[in-house]
Amino acid sequence: MNVGYVHTFEVPENNIDKGRLKVSVVNEENVPIKGAAIRLSYTGNPDNIIGESGTDGDGISIFNDLRTPPIEYSMEPGNRQPFSEYDIAVSAPGFDNVNISGSDMFSGELSIQNVKMSARDNSQNNIVIPVNTLYGDYPPKIDEEEIKPMGQSGEIVLDRVVVPEIVVVHDGPPKDTEADNYYVTYKDYIKNVASSEIYSTWPRQTIEANVLAIMSFTLNRVYTEWYRNKFYDFTITSSTAYDQKWVNGRNVFESISQVVDDIFDNYISRPNVKQPILTQYCDGKRVTCPNRLSQWGSKYLGDQNYSSIDILRYYYGQDVYINAAEQISGIPYSWPGTNLDIGSSGQKVRQLQEQLNLIGEYYSSIPVLSTDGIYGEQTAAAVKEFQRIFNLPQSGITDFPTWFTVSEKYVALAGLAEL
Repeated sequence: MNVGYVHTFEVPENNIDKGRLKVSVVNEENVPIKGAAIRLSYTGNPDNIIGESGTDGDGISIFNDLRTPPIEYSMEPGNRQPFSEYDIAVSAPGFDNVNISGSDMFSGELSIQNVKMSARDNSQNNIVIPVNTLYGDYPPKIDEEEIKPMGQSGEIVLDRVVVPEIVVVHDGPPKDTEADNYYVTYKDYIKNVASSEIYSTWPRQTIEANVLAIMSFTLNRVYTEWYRNKFYDFTITSSTAYDQKWVNGRNVFESISQVVDDIFDNYISRPNVKQPILTQYCDGKRVTCPNRLSQWGSKYLGDQNYSSIDILRYYYGQDVYINAAEQISGIPYSWPGTNLDIGSSGQKVRQLQEQLNLIGEYYSSIPVLSTDGIYGEQTAAAVKEFQRIFNLPQSGITDFPTWFTVSEKYVALAGLAEL
């Protein structure tokens, strides 16, 4: 549980815009929990219940038309809080209750609150989500060199950059031996940090630029840790002064989630430098950081239709470019290289159908497919349902983010099917 934090929040009567909340509830094995009871209230007034619901067969419940401050509050820095805060209480037979305080909501946005429940041992899981770093009072980051010395003269010998399967997050300063360690998938880590450090209402190209900076920073840590120790089980701290702000149990936002799914294998490079560069950044208002990305500045550039790479070059220099990792750890089946759509056929389609069938054993709204290797209307419908459940654009087309999300969920559930 996060401690030592006092919430500030908009008076509910001043919230005039609307947002949406999607609560997704799973057990410790990532299997959805049907019929979990969810109660929703404003943070600061938890006894005044404003919504109640139960999860469906996919472990999901949706709350529409939740009040938020005006969207204009998130477009300029200031003292007006740009998000509302909600408390979410989750209970289910056989599981310990989960209470989440401070799940934030922006105007016009879909907030995604993932909840993992543990088998009952008569305890409660209490999660407190602190405010976004753009609004809260956090220390400035410790300045570091963007290219880390590798301990050898002249040459770096690691032959490729690998996206890790798992990030180990030390939830506190590096020397705090009592702080918890959390094992988090790479994409979930990036989504969490981005949702903690920028606003989901910003232009897409601004979100992309910030996500790329967050990913390059993270992969620099991975790369240099691998080089020094030859393993990928590395630890990154959740203290903003040292690394990036990650919050156990926080909600994320659909706009940020979809950007991460689209570009999660990317990072920022310089010519003749093999490692991803350590792309530090700051808010650009309370704290300035020359030659580093300004979060508010990137928002203003996005307003002027700068592309994500042009925003990055504005801050890090004209020689930076976007690179792609050659390997994605934990995903055994490679992207076919082109989208799969109605009319596609072959082994990759059959593989997709087999994976969706296994996932559908746990997510009941995904229809059973004939594994004939032909991408017809039924396969497109199953893909579209998968995309709905896992917060992807519902096109029915298996594009790059859909392919890898299917692979991730298949790998996570395949071991359970063998038991």
